[in-house]
Amino acid sequence: MELTAKELHVRMGKKEIIKNASVFVKNKQFVGLIGPNGCGKSTLLKSIYKSLTPQSGSVFLGDLNVLKSSEKKVSQHLGVVGQFNEMSFDLTVEQMVLLGRTPHKKLLESDQADDYEIVEEALRRTRLQDYRTRSYLSLSGGEKQRVILARTIVQQPQLMILDEPTNHLDIRYQFEILSCVKQLGISVLAALHDLELAVMYCDYLYAVKDGEIYAHGRPEEVLTPETVEALYQIKCQTYINPVTKRLGFAYGV
Repeated sequence: MELTAKELHVRMGKKEIIKNASVFVKNKQFVGLIGPNGCGKSTLLKSIYKSLTPQSGSVFLGDLNVLKSSEKKVSQHLGVVGQFNEMSFDLTVEQMVLLGRTPHKKLLESDQADDYEIVEEALRRTRLQDYRTRSYLSLSGGEKQRVILARTIVQQPQLMILDEPTNHLDIRYQFEILSCVKQLGISVLAALHDLELAVMYCDYLYAVKDGEIYAHGRPEEVLTPETVEALYQIKCQTYINPVTKRLGFAYGV
């Protein structure tokens, strides 16, 4: 499913955080948002999935007008994985994942056999079958993030938004989370902190600076030494890694 977010403006108090930002995700495309801390990546994503209301602009998921549709209707098509997922109450892993079926249910409708089949597949994809009866609060950060991903998978979204989901995870969980999402074969819009991960997983990039889209294009088009320096105020050289054949970065040179 295609996402079209056009000319979004987000103001907080007197400060304009997002300024005329437009983002497009083609069907089954993995699109990344990059930029320094505080540049507006998360705010832009929140304005797209309705956690924040933009002052102007439009968001369409296919023919669905996201900003004018109910939360339940949007959640049937769009899933979100954030970077912080703390809870003050406890559930088992299976119970947490089952919550992802809520947008597809009527009020007070009980879980059915097909719901459990969908949950089982999500647990398999995220390698959590042996965790189903574990307390969510007892898990490590990486394990919790896999549970949140599984919960989002069972929503059966046609577009998934990732808000720096690997920012506080070690390298193993970074690869596990992004590889699992990539294998879903759905449209993805992800804010990413690590440029090498962006090169590895993204088909297309939007670079954000001071709340505006600074550059966009294929990773090799966007991630030039000039753009990296403009975004992060650090000099770097780019090269093609002889082992991976992907773009690499040498910083401080």
